[in-house]
Order: sequence, then C-alpha cells, then structure tokens
Amino acid sequence: MNDNIINSDINSTCKNFQDQVSKVLIRHKSILDIITKLDEYNARINRAVAKSVTSCGCISVHAIKQDYSKDTFEEMLNAAKTHVEGNVCDGCKDVLNEEIGSYIFYLAALCNTLDLDLNDILKKEYGTIKTLGVFSLK
Repeated sequence: MNDNIINSDINSTCKNFQDQVSKVLIRHKSILDIITKLDEYNARINRAVAKSVTSCGCISVHAIKQDYSKDTFEEMLNAAKTHVEGNVCDGCKDVLNEEIGSYIFYLAALCNTLDLDLNDILKKEYGTIKTLGVFSLK
C-alpha cells in the first residue's frame, strides 16, 4: 500500500476523531476533568492488564533482569523481553480495547482544549523515531 494513502487515511481518521470528540464532550470539558480522566483511564488500563494476569490468567508475567550487555543494538533488541507469557484472551482484549479507546478519547479532548493536532503529534513522533532510529531509544 502506498505511504501517501496510509498517511491520508491516518490524517483523516485523527482529524475526524478529534472533531467528533469536540462535538460530544460536554460533561468533562474542563481541562481539570480531562487530565484527571486521562489519569483514571491510565489506571484502568493498568488494572485491566493486572486482571488479565490475576483473575483470568490468560497471560502471566515472568520478570527477570534485562540483559543490556550485548555488543550490538540488534543483539540487545533481540535479548530484551516483555516479560509477558501467553496471549490476551478475547474477553480481556475487549476490556483493554475499551479502556484504551476511552484514554484516546480524553487524549483527543486534551489536544482539542490546548489547540493541538493529534495527527501532527503522531507524525512528528513517527518522524523522530524513523529519523533517529536507535538513537531515539525510550
């Protein structure tokens, strides 16, 4: 698929999403409401991940020290682990999708309130990581 078509679709989706959020956000329009909602949904995402481990059991966490002593970046990249074992089941995936969607809703609301363009932010971050490559390590 052509990069211009993909960029056009993403640009359109981001703009349409931000426009729609601005049309439906009434109850939590204050910047204070928005930033606390972002915190709330961040916590809900974390809770949904934890519940996937502790209640459902579809995934487990086996955390050990990361090994960054490799000689090359590629070796480090291959050695780095997520510590997640298993796959998120459909039920847990639905919950995570809902919570992440709500987070993105309030992120778009924050962008609207501060007159920021979510698509521009995504493009800039993409450009940074694409240009800097391994030097943009986060």
